[in-house]
Amino acid sequence: MNIKKLAVVTTHPIQYHVPWLIRLAEKNIKIKVFYTWEQSALGSVYDPGFGQHIRWDIPLLEGYDYEFVENTARRPGIDHFRGIVNPALTGKIEAWAPDGLLVIGWNYHSHLRCMRYFHGRVPVYFRGDSVLLHETLGWRKLFRRLFLTWVYKHVDYALYVGSNSKSYFLRHGLKPSQLVFSPQAIDIDRFAEPEALYSRQAQERKDMLGIPAHHLTVLYAGKMTRVKNPSFMLDLAEACEDLPVSFVLVGDGHLKEGLMKRAAGKSNVHFMSFQNQTIMPAVYRMGDIFIMPSLSETWGMGINEAMACGKPVIASEMVGCAADLVLENKTGIVFQLGDLDKCVQHLRLVNGNRHLLVEMGANARVRVQFFSFSHIVDSVVQVMGFF
Repeated sequence: MNIKKLAVVTTHPIQYHVPWLIRLAEKNIKIKVFYTWEQSALGSVYDPGFGQHIRWDIPLLEGYDYEFVENTARRPGIDHFRGIVNPALTGKIEAWAPDGLLVIGWNYHSHLRCMRYFHGRVPVYFRGDSVLLHETLGWRKLFRRLFLTWVYKHVDYALYVGSNSKSYFLRHGLKPSQLVFSPQAIDIDRFAEPEALYSRQAQERKDMLGIPAHHLTVLYAGKMTRVKNPSFMLDLAEACEDLPVSFVLVGDGHLKEGLMKRAAGKSNVHFMSFQNQTIMPAVYRMGDIFIMPSLSETWGMGINEAMACGKPVIASEMVGCAADLVLENKTGIVFQLGDLDKCVQHLRLVNGNRHLLVEMGANARVRVQFFSFSHIVDSVVQVMGFF
């Protein structure tokens, strides 16, 4: 059987991508990943949201072929278009002679240049999670629409991650026949098991924080930045002072100090620092409910992770995955920004009906199974013609 070759262009090893790349390499497809943020090769990268250097504690450079391509940007980084400049990228890919090119994210100088260069030479596949939820009105919106329509003219197939992502691609000129579902996914098995061990570790951490055994616990885990809206947790905590509910905020960022000052003296609010990947399955189990109150979120991978741990969720309307994962009163609830009352009423309801909470958690665990790495691999296999 003829083995096809797929070149993958992405900035750096990411815990949400590497596992499905490894699985893809096990198929009848030969892959090579070209990492364009050369400066990330040492494994530790500075995350401005957390305000610190992060080194993930799971292996990200095993089980597949890859190369870090020299990045000559004056200010290297993934926070701006000119932060990824790789003069040798197209030449290296062309020398490898792929049958197809998969680009993850267009909004870097070399990625866009690569898409334009190879379009018409080999099939160009694109994977991204952009949505229309966060568009602003005015001439900037019109200009961006025109520009993005031009960008996606260089794509043969787009792998959309959810319903909001699909709408985004359709709005920017791609046809339904060019779209293939390729869900945002996590390593579900790693978060699901071993349940007993993770639950014990979670209880140990709750005991250390002094959370009463009879309290319902609401968990926030993420960056302490404005766009993530962690202050909503304190609004909710203040509105629920008459309920047996505790609130745990996990993470770091420039807002954390101010949040801790505001929460001083509140016995129902607790803070934890950034937690790495291997311990997160236990962290999610600290909460009876996981909340993501973001002002803007293209997807929201934390919701996948929490649901894989059997936890129902509360998500703001601006969280991209809410349309696909948060089934109202089945796996959680979605609230409009500013609608504190809906969240309070929901906590009152589940606090008085813990059986409903357990049922919603079970539904969440089932729902997230449809957003797996195997589905991503299947989508790539499909667009490459193995169907």
